[in-house]
Formats: sequence, C-alpha cells, structure tokens
Amino acid sequence: MASSSAGWVAVLTAAALGTVGFLAHQASDRMPAELSRVHATSVPAPGASKAPRDARHPDALPLGSGRGERVVYSLDDDRVWLVGPDNKVQDTFTVTPGRVDPVPGTYAVTSRSKRITGSDGVPVEHVVRFTSVEGVVIGFSAAVGGSSSKPAPGLRTGGIRESRADGDVMWRFATIGQQVVVIP
Repeated sequence: MASSSAGWVAVLTAAALGTVGFLAHQASDRMPAELSRVHATSVPAPGASKAPRDARHPDALPLGSGRGERVVYSLDDDRVWLVGPDNKVQDTFTVTPGRVDPVPGTYAVTSRSKRITGSDGVPVEHVVRFTSVEGVVIGFSAAVGGSSSKPAPGLRTGGIRESRADGDVMWRFATIGQQVVVIP
C-alpha cells in the first residue's frame, strides 16, 4: 500500500510541475515587449577593444555608443552619459560600480523604486534597474546619506551608485523602457 501512495505522489508532483511550466511559458509569451527583461543584444568577443575615447576630453561621449535617446554606462570609465533624442549629451557624471557588472550590450529600464534599502543594507533612492546577472539585480541608485563608497568585499551587489543630485537627474531621465547602453 505504501508503494502505491508513493507512486501517486510522484505522478501528482510531475503533473503539478508540468502545469507550472506550461503556465510560466504562456505568461512569458503574453508579456508586453516593453516589460520583458531585455538581454544584451551584443556581447563583445573576448579581447574586443573598448569604444574609442577622446583623450583630450575624457567626459566626451564615446563613439559607437548607440544613437538617439539613451543612458550610456562605461564599465571602464565608471561614467554615465544621458543622451537626448538629438544624440547630444544632456548630462554626464561619474559613478561607483557595485561588485557585479552587467555584460556590455543594450538593455531597457525594467523597474524603478523611489526609495528602498540596497542589498548592502544602505538606504537608497531613485533606483533605476535594467538587468540582472546571476540573480544580482543591476541598476543605478543614490545613497540617501550621500555615501558612494564601494560595498564590503565579498558582498555581491549590482547597485551603481551616483550622487544624490545625479540620482535626481537619472530619475527624471530614465523612465521605464528607456534604453541603457553598457560599454566596456
């Protein structure tokens, strides 16, 4: 009798898992494109060179960083450019990266939070998220206390910290669906 009950439990468990998988697939097919997670559209080959920079103007927008309205984030320079629809830089500022970097590519802002506690325990505001890497959410934020120090060693964080003033500018610029281009 016990083996018969175990068999039924196994059948019911398999049926439940199949149903959940089917429903998850249906839900992902019906999600509006602007709300779905956007993965990198271009991943540079190993050893790929970074976007050309103007040595005389280190804060100049790198060539090859896309066209049109977008947020450009340089991993190597720890800098952000907010670019208007006319392809002109509206603002640029330095940032302090988290411990986990996004893969270079093109993304879109997927969610925002006015004020939360970051994964490092620091209260942050104006959180603008655009991807995740191995379960670590990646996005821009400003520490409420103004801190922009690197997180403690060993802590896997994806918060790209900006000053509170820069966080205000990012918050107004980077609404849901706004393009984010990550460059080396």
